Amino acid sequence: MRLIRDRLFIGNDADCAVMESSKELSIIHACKTCHQAAVGYRYSLPKDHPEYLVLETPYDLYLNIIDPPKPLFWVESFRWALDFLQRHPENVLLHCNQGYSRAPSIALCHLARQYAIPMESYAAARKAYSVLDPLYQPGEGIALYLEKFWNDIIRGRLC
Repeated sequence: MRLIRDRLFIGNDADCAVMESSKELSIIHACKTCHQAAVGYRYSLPKDHPEYLVLETPYDLYLNIIDPPKPLFWVESFRWALDFLQRHPENVLLHCNQGYSRAPSIALCHLARQYAIPMESYAAARKAYSVLDPLYQPGEGIALYLEKFWNDIIRGRLC
């Protein structure tokens, strides 16, 4: 687990396994495996299931999100994650399976929206974020997605 800035931590599945959410630590689970465990399914949910994209509890946000080479993301997933970060002043652990792509990409968007890194483009934000988190290695799909939808995500025009 690595501290990126102030109250924002990035981690992987191992970090998630040893941490418990509480009033002092909230967790965004940016991986399908945690979403499956929290919602209680094995392979996939019907798209009309009320928790298909996200399950939120008081201190946890479970995102049904994978990181394929071609963009396959829902704008609502980013909206949920960024809104969750805004509502939780305590420490927040953002984790995905390996801790290199999805979780740090959400952190990058959050920091840009907070004016902590440049927000004019994904390329500028990525360059600045990489100084804070040298382990950031976005997958090809999420990088393409953020390039295409950067302004909508950062300015909150997600739906």
